[in-house]
Parts: sequence; C-alpha cells; structure tokens
Amino acid sequence: MTENLTQRSKMLTLAGVLLALFLSSLDQTIVSTALPRIVADLHGFDRFAWVATAYLVASTALVPVYGKLADMYSRRNIEVTAILIFLTGSALCGLAGEFGTLPLLGDGMSQLIIFRALQGLGGAGLLAMAFIIIADLFPPAERGKYQGFVGATFGTASVLGPFLGGLLTDHGSGLLPGIAGWRLVFYVNLPLGLVALWFILSRMPRLKPRGEKKPLDYLSALLLISSLVPLVLGLQLNKAIYAWTSPLTLGLLGGAALGLLLFVYRSLHSANPILDFTLFRNPVFRSANIALFLLGGAFLSIVIFEPLFMVNVVGASATQAGVSLIPLSMGVVSGSMLAGQMVARFGHYKRWMLGGGLILITGQALLATMPASASYGQVLLYVLICGVGLGPSMPLYTLAIQNAIEPGFTGQATSACQFFRQIGGATAAALLGTILTLSLAQTLPPTTAPTAAAPLAASVETAPVVAHAAPAPPTPEVRAAFAHGISRVYFCTLCLVLCGWLATFFIPELPLRTSNACKPAAAPVLVGAK
Repeated sequence: MTENLTQRSKMLTLAGVLLALFLSSLDQTIVSTALPRIVADLHGFDRFAWVATAYLVASTALVPVYGKLADMYSRRNIEVTAILIFLTGSALCGLAGEFGTLPLLGDGMSQLIIFRALQGLGGAGLLAMAFIIIADLFPPAERGKYQGFVGATFGTASVLGPFLGGLLTDHGSGLLPGIAGWRLVFYVNLPLGLVALWFILSRMPRLKPRGEKKPLDYLSALLLISSLVPLVLGLQLNKAIYAWTSPLTLGLLGGAALGLLLFVYRSLHSANPILDFTLFRNPVFRSANIALFLLGGAFLSIVIFEPLFMVNVVGASATQAGVSLIPLSMGVVSGSMLAGQMVARFGHYKRWMLGGGLILITGQALLATMPASASYGQVLLYVLICGVGLGPSMPLYTLAIQNAIEPGFTGQATSACQFFRQIGGATAAALLGTILTLSLAQTLPPTTAPTAAAPLAASVETAPVVAHAAPAPPTPEVRAAFAHGISRVYFCTLCLVLCGWLATFFIPELPLRTSNACKPAAAPVLVGAK
C-alpha cells in the first residue's frame, strides 16, 4: 500500500500527522493554566472540572470507533475528518459565552463544556490515527524510531502547554482587540491545524485499508459509547462529594457494567464488531494491553499528585509546581526517542521495555519514600527518572502489538492500546485520589481534611488547578499529612508499575517484520478468524 512511496512523501505525511497530534496533546494541558480566568469570566466555578471531564469522556469513548473506521476506510479521509471536528470545536470553545445565554446550549460555561466535548470527538481521532498512519508508512523493523517521535511530540506538548496557556491568558488580551487572552488558548489551534490539514491533503496518500470493508455495526458502537461515558463519568466524579457508595456513582458504574456486558455480547455475535475479541487470543495483544492499562495509571498518578506534593509539602508556588513536571516530560521525550532508535537499529524491543520498566520502578520507589523534608530539586530528579522509564512505553508496546497482528486489524489493535492506556489512567487516578482523601481525613483536623481533599480530580488538566488550592505556605501538620498520604499513593502506584513490568514478561518477542505486506512471523495465535 505504501511500499512505492518515496521517503520524502513519507516524512511530509509524518510531519502533518505529528502536527495534528501536537494539537491534540497540547490541548490537554494548555487549558489548565487558563481555567481560573475562564471560570471567573464565565462564572462557572461550580462546573470547572467538567471542562476537563467533557474532553476526556469524548476522547476516550471514540478512540475504538476511530480504530475500527481506519480498518475499513481511507486513513486520510478519517484524519481529515478528525482535524476538521477538532478545529470546529476549538473555534466554538473560543466563542463560548460571547453571545450570552443561548437556547439549548445554556450560559457560557455550559457552552464551553459542550464544545470541549466536540473537541474531544476530534481529539480522539488525532490520537488514534497517529499510530495507525505511522504503521502504514513504515514496516515494524523501522517503525520504532518514528513512533518515538510520537512520544516526543506528546512530551513537548506537555511542557509547552501550561507555559503557553499562562502566557496567552495573562498577556494575550492585547494581541487581538476585544478578545480575552484565554480565548486565544483555543484559537491558537486554528492556524496550526490548518497547516496540518494542508500537509495531510496535499502530501498524504489515501492509505486504503487492508481490512475487509463491511457496514459498520452501529449498535455495537452505540453500546460501547453508552457504556464508556458513564464509566468515565463515574470515575471522574469528585469522591469527596459523590462517594463510591453514593447512588449517582453506583448508578453510573452499574450502567457502565451493564453496557459493557451488552457490548461484549453484541461483539461476539456481530459480523463486523467495533473490536474483534479474537484479538485477545493473541498473547502479545493481551499482555501488552494489560501492561499499558497499569502504566497509564502510573503516568497519570505522577502528573496529578506530584504538584500536590510540591505545593503542600515542599511549599512551592503554583507556578513552581507546574514547572516541576517539565523533567517528567523531558524524560519521556528522551526515553521514547532513545528506545525507538535502539529498537530500529538493533531490534529486540522486549529488553528495552523491561529496561525502561526497571528505571520506572526505581524512580517510583524514590517517590514513594520521599520524606516531608524532601527538597524541590530532589523531587525533580525523581520525576526525571520516572519520565525516562516511562518513555519506552510510548512507542514499544504499540509496536509489539502492531507487529504481532495481521495488517487488516491494525486500526482496531492500535486504538485498543490508546484506549486501555486512557482507561487505566482514569481508573487509577480515581482510586488513588480516594486513598489520599481517606489518608488526609485520618491525619488532618475535621475542619481541614475535606477542604484539602475536595479539589482532587482525575484529570491532567485539573492538576495545576489543584495546585492553586493552597496559596499559603503549608503548616507543619498539613505538610506531614500530605507527605504521608502521597507516600501511600505512590506506594500503590509502585505496585501498579511492578504488575505492569511483570505483565511485560509475558509478551512474546517476535521478529520485527521488514514489510507491511507480510503477515506476522511466528505469531503465537493468528487473530481475526472466527
């Protein structure tokens, strides 16, 4: 399908895909520093967490659907559609509240939440399609170094997002007359997105799928979405307000469980399911996704709770807490790039996955044993180590899965990787947030514990907002309580990492294919046949 493309055409296509992915990754962090100004202007403090939640729910639920569509239709058409949806959502987010309360859409804050969900519908495609298109352009033997660019793109966006968001919010109001600076946080996507769109339309081949084209199982897609939405919502609800045993939380999680059972039943009896469950017969697919689920939880745990430690234990400012995540991102970038290059040169992806896991275990153990007297520089070093360890997980688990399945299932298998990583992050963040809340309730005075625990949110976007919750220097009691509570959280995270590392041992290492045209070599189980 792409064997006749020149290297120049492949690299130009890759540039467009990475630019689109950069927009999606940037959007998950750039909004964080603008949120305080947004909720002040739109008078929506009671709903600020939903700005992040709406995007997360939509971007998580649609990833498997994009993967299935990629196996049936032109990759280019799907990528273009995802970019257009994302840019439309960005433009509408920038306009939220400009025309007052609107019929059906409500006030400005409600409009922003709805438009963020629309953004998430496009963002899901940008994330899923990046790995799928790279899989089309390069065979597995070469793919590692190019998928390493995906991790680097994600890490760079994570670094630039909070900085650019704060810069535009604080100083962008004068750039365009009459437009508040925080609105530029959304409008900045438009010129970059148009450049990415130009690259895709002018340089990218159609990339016709290898899978069999059949009518989409709309009922299967509906069941999947209707189960994932309440699942993510149930996990995202602030457990200080809606406890795990509250009727709303139990109702959402119960509805999600019922929806997932119906989805599995439908998939097993459908001629063209959204996710072909025969993929789980493949030990590479099965073990790698278990590891990704656990490592996704570990990554989000570091992102959310490290700023809390910085503010409430070290005594750093909100800005310093946000900056402290830069070493994590830079570690992910360097680890991802190095692992991708080494696998492309020497092969043997499993040893790099296990090696990265050992580095992550070391860094996570250091975080779990940090005393209340830990210094700012000490924490930076520990998160850097964690970032280097996490880096190889970005490209290599996906590479192992793509190498082990038949080309006709690339879209489904690749999107499953992103899906399990995101669900793992949302699940772990919710559970670990509850652990911290309970720990604080036991160690802080009754009048202090609920206030300290309430802002916890299972979202990358809201993590910097949590940091704003403690502007005053922490008292010795608060420092001791948070140090003890976050130590518990990071010990549980260490257990997740150890389990993910053990799951990696069960991933068979197959020879990397030198062509996309051939089937997996020595695949333990051939998937896709019912």
